Amino acid sequence: MNKSLIAGLVVGGIAVTALGSMAGYSYIDKKPEYAEVVASKAVYESYNVPVEQCTDQIVQQKKAVQDQHQIAGTVLGAVVGGVLGNQVGGGSGKKIATVAGAAAGGYAGKQVQNDMQNKDVESTTRRVCKTVQKKEQRVVGYDVTYLLNGKVHKTRLNEEPAERLPLVDGKLLTANIN
Repeated sequence: MNKSLIAGLVVGGIAVTALGSMAGYSYIDKKPEYAEVVASKAVYESYNVPVEQCTDQIVQQKKAVQDQHQIAGTVLGAVVGGVLGNQVGGGSGKKIATVAGAAAGGYAGKQVQNDMQNKDVESTTRRVCKTVQKKEQRVVGYDVTYLLNGKVHKTRLNEEPAERLPLVDGKLLTANIN
């Protein structure tokens, strides 16, 4: 065999062996690229939101009086009382009975109209609104437990993680909020 061929084979063999051992060395020393997520739990924050609540309420109130001095009741009562009083007695007693009947009837008519006006009510609907606080929640992060190199670690992340977390030089790549 040719000496240069043998020398070339030896140099080539050494080069292949050196490259192979370097590749194997870097593979053995290589850090993991991912951490395995063991658990993930959402973290919530409570806050209040103002909400307007309205209800319709039925309100009863006394109707507006058109005859506040009860003149109609007084006049009607006086007429009826006068007619009835006129039926009693005779002569000048009849006049006195008519006047007394008119006076008593006028008073009674006024009282009847007054009672009717006090009982006369109207109902209206009134809308009543008030602001109340409604409690709501939002997710502010995720407490994550992950496994890296056989050890359990915990962190809080802004976003819900996948099944694996990316690593760079053995450290989490995902931004956390701790």
